[in-house]
Amino acid sequence: MKPGIEWRRPRASADSEQFAADLHAALSRAPKAISPKYFYDEAGSRLFEQICELPEYYPTRTELALLRAHARDMATQFGPQVQLIEYGAGALRKVRLLLDAMPRDSVEFVPVDISGPHLLAACDGLAGDYPGLAIQPLVADFTRPHTLPPCAEGSRRVGFFPGSSIGNFTPSEADAFLRLAASELAGGGLLIGIDLEKDHDVLHAAYNDAAGVTAAFNMNLLDRARQELGAEFPPDGFEHLAFYNPAYRRIEMHLRATRPLELQLGGETYAFHEGETLHTEHSHKYTVSGFQALAQRAGFKPGKVWTDENGWFAVLWLEAQDG
Repeated sequence: MKPGIEWRRPRASADSEQFAADLHAALSRAPKAISPKYFYDEAGSRLFEQICELPEYYPTRTELALLRAHARDMATQFGPQVQLIEYGAGALRKVRLLLDAMPRDSVEFVPVDISGPHLLAACDGLAGDYPGLAIQPLVADFTRPHTLPPCAEGSRRVGFFPGSSIGNFTPSEADAFLRLAASELAGGGLLIGIDLEKDHDVLHAAYNDAAGVTAAFNMNLLDRARQELGAEFPPDGFEHLAFYNPAYRRIEMHLRATRPLELQLGGETYAFHEGETLHTEHSHKYTVSGFQALAQRAGFKPGKVWTDENGWFAVLWLEAQDG
């Protein structure tokens, strides 16, 4: 495998034009809702990395502890030669624990992320720390059709999807992603992190941190709309709202209007009444058996499972059946 970074930049689907179209659609529907993928511009990506360090935000440190304790066991599931694909790669922190457990010449790494500048900066850092590692970053929305680089002869594709990001999908979106992944990882497998059902107070604190970083992350969507799309709205017109919705077994994040107001975007005006929200994210919580059943319906065969002592988080290995 050729070492170094080979930069692949297809047309990104989350450019300003697409963002504008999706925001118009979000503001036109009832209730108003938009995909959380638009959080992740450069500023949003930096804020999310700060969230991961917060004392209230247990998922990152819990998953990291599982990876540190079990990375070698996880890597043995992959096979001797792999093309390792990280979906929603971000800062490339967790994958380092897997790479440390694998022979350097046995892996080609393909990080996929929607935020190009953030991804390239992370890859530069990774390349400096892992000389000789073949890295092919890909800017893409991994939930939509995309083209992966060819897999080397004798290798199989293994997906890595940490961070319980699957929880941000609706059940139908999760099913669609898992089916897409099962298809492109056929003959390999997927290592995925999921957040488990737990005490609601723990969940509430994780999304309403005392430092207000999660609130800033949520509000950054509006900042992006103002700066990138020229949206106009009262600067103090919205506030962060996050709560657990037991009917859907998920945390929800919203931007809530503090009073009756109008948001102007691209010549259109959208009215909000006091208390009306723009739903920006949800994070579903799973049981291990429930998620395994979902994955099995999508074409995976459930394998090993690693969980923490509190039963708060799990990392699952899923075999992707040959096509």
